[in-house]
Amino acid sequence: MADSNYILTQEGKEKLEEELHYLENEKRAEIGERIKVAREFGDISENSEYDDAKNEQGMMEARIAEISRILSEATVVNTPKRSNKVNIGSTVTVNMGGRERVFAIVGGAESDVASGKISNESPVGAALLGHKKGDTIEATGPTGKDITMEILKIEH
Repeated sequence: MADSNYILTQEGKEKLEEELHYLENEKRAEIGERIKVAREFGDISENSEYDDAKNEQGMMEARIAEISRILSEATVVNTPKRSNKVNIGSTVTVNMGGRERVFAIVGGAESDVASGKISNESPVGAALLGHKKGDTIEATGPTGKDITMEILKIEH
């Protein structure tokens, strides 16, 4: 993530804190044990188990650093409970060319398109922000095609 202006929902912050706790307390010990066992196999210069464990340790430490940075620099947004407009933290049901799609609008650090969580900075997420039920919005999709969406429902 290039910028340091992270936006998180309260749920996203809690998930990152849980992941950080798991990595620091359980995963770190597990990888440490794997490295210890692999060292016992002898010459570490030709030991693939040792190399794998050290690579995993490096990736885990990078993820710990990334989560720590996100949490220290993030702004946690509180979703207004009584709003008729799309905000960060809203779940929006839209009609896209005859298909209903449901998106949760979240900050970039917690976006996950596969689970329907789109960033407020994505073309679709940015286009939806501030609009109300019944509004028709145009946005440029990830493939470069224009998308027309009608907001059917907003939940907070």
